[in-house]
Amino acid sequence: MTTSIKTRVLDRIDLAILDALQKNGRISNVNLAKQVNLSPSPCLDRVKKLEAEGYIEGYTARLNPTRLGQNLVAHVEVTLNRSTEAVFETFKQHILRVPQVAGCDMVAGGFDYLIKIRVRDMSEYREVLGIIVEIPGVATNHTYMVIEHVKPDVGVQVLMPKK
Repeated sequence: MTTSIKTRVLDRIDLAILDALQKNGRISNVNLAKQVNLSPSPCLDRVKKLEAEGYIEGYTARLNPTRLGQNLVAHVEVTLNRSTEAVFETFKQHILRVPQVAGCDMVAGGFDYLIKIRVRDMSEYREVLGIIVEIPGVATNHTYMVIEHVKPDVGVQVLMPKK
């Protein structure tokens, strides 16, 4: 049975809460309330409602990959030998088990998937690439090594409604 999720229109305060929490998930409710011009109790109610409705999926810490010895980042284009649901599902199940895969997106265009790999060195990269090319259905791959991170992923852009 499929259930549909009702989506409501978020107001300025909801959007301000989302923006503030995305920038600092550890902000106290009192400080959050001040920032969005609410009293603490209604602010907390709104946060709980945003969580319950799925606008807030969770809270995490952003870790420094260099400090943790994962200095090397590569983006790998993968093309599959067939475009069938079975091949897509097999690829997905295999790629989910590779811990060095920091992200994987199915894309439209000249290839099927774009994978972000985070490893400590070229030797580990070669091991991971060896795992990827052995996934059933993988036909070709092309790797792009990251030289410099120009702009980090800072999350979802929270667009305020126009006045």
